[in-house]
Amino acid sequence: MFVTKGLVNKIFATAAVIVFYLYSFNVSANLQLATTFKPDIEVKDYLISEKLDGVRGRWDGSQMWTKQGNKINMPLWFYKDFPKYALDGELWIKREKFELVSGAVRRVTPDVHLWSQIKFMVFDVPEHKGTFEQRYLYAKENLSNLSSYLQVLEQFRVNTKPELMIELKKRVQAGAEGLMLHKADNLYRSGRNPDLIKLKQYQDAEAKVIAHIEGKGRFKGMLGSLLVELSNGKQFKIGSGFSLEERKTPPEIGSTITFKYFGYTSKKTPRFASFVRVRFPADNIQASDKNDKIH
Repeated sequence: MFVTKGLVNKIFATAAVIVFYLYSFNVSANLQLATTFKPDIEVKDYLISEKLDGVRGRWDGSQMWTKQGNKINMPLWFYKDFPKYALDGELWIKREKFELVSGAVRRVTPDVHLWSQIKFMVFDVPEHKGTFEQRYLYAKENLSNLSSYLQVLEQFRVNTKPELMIELKKRVQAGAEGLMLHKADNLYRSGRNPDLIKLKQYQDAEAKVIAHIEGKGRFKGMLGSLLVELSNGKQFKIGSGFSLEERKTPPEIGSTITFKYFGYTSKKTPRFASFVRVRFPADNIQASDKNDKIH
């Protein structure tokens, strides 16, 4: 068989694509993932940090990857002083700036203005063989002064659940997404780890249904999302929390619904809004005087 140079180049190109996707899958599969909070834990056994509303990043020693295994294109000056070993963390600007980070991460050509505002907040050193507390102390000692774009996420302790809930409420009110609890004696492991726990506090409020927006794909011909309006006139969409029956027969236009949410976006709309129930039907749209109504 006569092999042309063009065929050889195609074979090498195909092999390179396969290797890239295999590596991307490996990065995604090796990440440690959190479980949800259960009230029976001993909180004094955990180190606690703020749950950041940024983009999860896995630094492999030379490249940054998303949780899904996609390569993140960054300016060289951003990562040139990063270590040559793996780090797990979050690309973050500050509270309520998720949209800016997400926009920067999605760009093929890095936006230097956006990246100048971002820090890689390190919360673990996956290849270190010690406990989480040992890994945290190692990171503090070895990473704190490497780069102005690299920061070790602060960990703290509380002794009781009431203290934990007070801390959660305080941070959520200041714009945080929640808290992360990491058992101090835990070893890093891939996949869902019961010793890594996320704790969120959601709020609820009411809004008037303005319009029905048809769904796509498996929801075609049914409700995809509601366009709703707050008492202050701000409008936004709610697309989650509905049962299949509720999508087939959605809340009437003009009705008032209760929804839950987790803080606010930079546009001051409820973050991760999700439908809970119909509060008042369309023929009784008088809003309640609840103290937690959004203004």
